[in-house]
Amino acid sequence: MTAKCSVFVGASLDGFIARADGSIDWLHQNQAAVPPGEDFGFARFMATVDAMVMGRNTFEQVLTFDEWPYGSTPVVVMSRTLSALPPGAPATVSLSGEAPAGLVARLSAGGARRLYIDGGCTIQSFLVAGLIDELTVTVLPILIGAGRPLFGPLPADVHLTHAGTQVYDCGFVQLKYRVQRPQ
Repeated sequence: MTAKCSVFVGASLDGFIARADGSIDWLHQNQAAVPPGEDFGFARFMATVDAMVMGRNTFEQVLTFDEWPYGSTPVVVMSRTLSALPPGAPATVSLSGEAPAGLVARLSAGGARRLYIDGGCTIQSFLVAGLIDELTVTVLPILIGAGRPLFGPLPADVHLTHAGTQVYDCGFVQLKYRVQRPQ
């Protein structure tokens, strides 16, 4: 059985996940409006994840956080340029140069049932490969005008089925979609 690939990501209202230089300062600034203890379902989501896949840029950004947010969840960093993980990387992190389909096949064969896919280029490559099953996008009430887009060019339309919308008092709106598979 092939693992389900899920996206759980935050984006500006104009569709960016980071500024052009990779900065997510706008995301941190908007966190000030979030009530204490509100995680938008992230802990519940992570409890269903067997492994996480992210790109190098996302990994490098996460390493700057005060603490590692993924606990003991195995994390695979996809990169064609890194030959080794930096010193101090958590023991749960591994490196892969595999194509998305090969990585999903390997992780599925190892028992993974649900993969968390994160990072703009990584999400885009998994979408192009037809591997994303569901998307949870939390839209923040800010326009940043330019930056790294959540979505990029696709070889064909990706049809979605609405699975839910949650509006939060702090102005965040969470959208959930399932990817429709061609018949």
